[in-house]
Amino acid sequence: MTNQLAALFVDDTNLPWESVADGVKRKIMTYDDNLMMVKVAFETGGIGAAHSHFHTQMSYVASGAFTITIGEEVRVVRAGDAYYIPPNVWHGAVCEEAGVLVDVFTPMREDFI
Repeated sequence: MTNQLAALFVDDTNLPWESVADGVKRKIMTYDDNLMMVKVAFETGGIGAAHSHFHTQMSYVASGAFTITIGEEVRVVRAGDAYYIPPNVWHGAVCEEAGVLVDVFTPMREDFI
């Protein structure tokens, strides 16, 4: 995988997708030690399994519709919406309508590279 370490400009068409689960793939857009941006594409029914991590995460719904669980809260989000996940809080996603999430993490996710 070609990662974009601290790239000033990123050409999305040159970045490969990595399969992470059935119906879910991602590509790392750019990052440095403190911040990472990741694009995640879901097919309808794709699941981002519930998990937690010490990173702060914010996500933007670029397209589609998703049921997002953050702790005890569950909401449906659609294109144009965003959400915040505090560190160490269990969260997950179910794709209701094929789409793309843009995830931002601080610090960067070393486990992704």
